[in-house]
Amino acid sequence: MIRTAVHADVQVVADLEQRCLGADAWSPWLVEQGVRGGLPTVHYVVFEHGDAGVVGYACVSIVADIAELQRIAVAPEHRRTGVARTILDAVVSRARAGRADRLLLEVREDNAGALAFYAAAGFTEIDRRPRYYRDGTTAVVMLRRLRPAPPD
Repeated sequence: MIRTAVHADVQVVADLEQRCLGADAWSPWLVEQGVRGGLPTVHYVVFEHGDAGVVGYACVSIVADIAELQRIAVAPEHRRTGVARTILDAVVSRARAGRADRLLLEVREDNAGALAFYAAAGFTEIDRRPRYYRDGTTAVVMLRRLRPAPPD
């Protein structure tokens, strides 16, 4: 089940953040600010899986016509089961509802699985950010149009 994150989800989301993103993880304080509404453009959604509870989440920022997928993570034991796709679909719906016409994200250039996942979901590479991550890895910037591009 996909739903909007609530305060009771902060610790599990922060734990997933650390478990899945390691050195690039956000602090529990920053996660809490986003979930509680302290960052007005930020929205968190979580995926609950029966007795396992929250097994995945995403964070999206929506400002005017641009949405940015800032985070998406799924517990390793629930990967490749459709959870990430369900979460991404919810993010796309939320971005469209927020009147965004495009969704941007950054992904590590060495994460072949994520690059393939995003390409299959309609994202295309538009740029690269050298040394973007703490360990010096380059980020691939990807874009998915949510509405037809405006005419030239």
